[in-house]
Amino acid sequence: MYKPNMEQLLSALRAAGEPTRLRILAILALGELTVSELTQVLLQSQPRISRHLKLLADAGLVQRNPEGSWVFYRLHEGTPIASVLPQIIGHIPDDDHDILRDRERFAEVRQLRAERAQNYFAANAGSWDELRARHIPETAVEEKMARQLEAHGGAMNLLVDLGTGTGRMLEIFGHRADRAIGFDVSPDMLTLARSKLDEVGAKNCQVRQGDCANVPLEDNVASIVILHQVLHFLDDPQRALNEAARILAPGGSVLIADFGPHEMEALRDEHAHRRLGFSDADMRAMLAHSGLQIAQTQRLSPESRHSEQDLTVVMWQAQKPETLEDKNRNGI
Repeated sequence: MYKPNMEQLLSALRAAGEPTRLRILAILALGELTVSELTQVLLQSQPRISRHLKLLADAGLVQRNPEGSWVFYRLHEGTPIASVLPQIIGHIPDDDHDILRDRERFAEVRQLRAERAQNYFAANAGSWDELRARHIPETAVEEKMARQLEAHGGAMNLLVDLGTGTGRMLEIFGHRADRAIGFDVSPDMLTLARSKLDEVGAKNCQVRQGDCANVPLEDNVASIVILHQVLHFLDDPQRALNEAARILAPGGSVLIADFGPHEMEALRDEHAHRRLGFSDADMRAMLAHSGLQIAQTQRLSPESRHSEQDLTVVMWQAQKPETLEDKNRNGI
């Protein structure tokens, strides 16, 4: 990351040089929060907290991620001044009374978030379990995905999980990358994902509200893109694959796990499925249209079929070709 210039450095130090703003930076180092949650942690009014956040955001110290009617704030990672943040936060005394109380209230806010997530999961778990019983166990799918990720090779700077849902892919694979981001359109799912990531202490992982067909990331930034049981929900899966290809860095891989063709029409009404699985030919054609090269296909069927309604999970791995310039840069 580039070092900040003198103007950026002075702006950041002026923004951080106030007790409440230092407390905000210290608590955001533990995880992202909404304005409402920050008011509960710092015991200050929402207008006051909002003013402080604006100053910190203008200085490049924090970033805001809108999510429906909510806005989540976290420490900024994508600006030159971000390199100074660990030093600023590291010099805040751990035994400061206000900081200690803030951390206590932060833990309470996290607990409330976890309870909301658990309530949502309890209300929906029955329908998910019914569907999962019809195909190979998720643990088996995850083991296969882990092997493919291990075979990726090279540095994994950014892992992106499109349609992250409960954040399971980030929970089990996020530690393999320097950073991992999951996108989903459902605030309820994101609440559950945040709770799970809090539980495992996945500080390098974050979730944001975002559409698979319009991912709020720059081109060529991701080492790995995962689409796990997502494409069958979409009206236009091709657009999601196009976005995966766009954000992938040259030489990066996209890993897809979804259902093979089936005839379970009830899934359209009961689980909002738009597509009844994908044939290998259809998936290969969509990947080729996105400019991705298929590398591997695996079919994962239940070991013992209970009925004609059992589902087959298929995994596709594809890569974004490296240009001649990329190969020369990497010494190939």
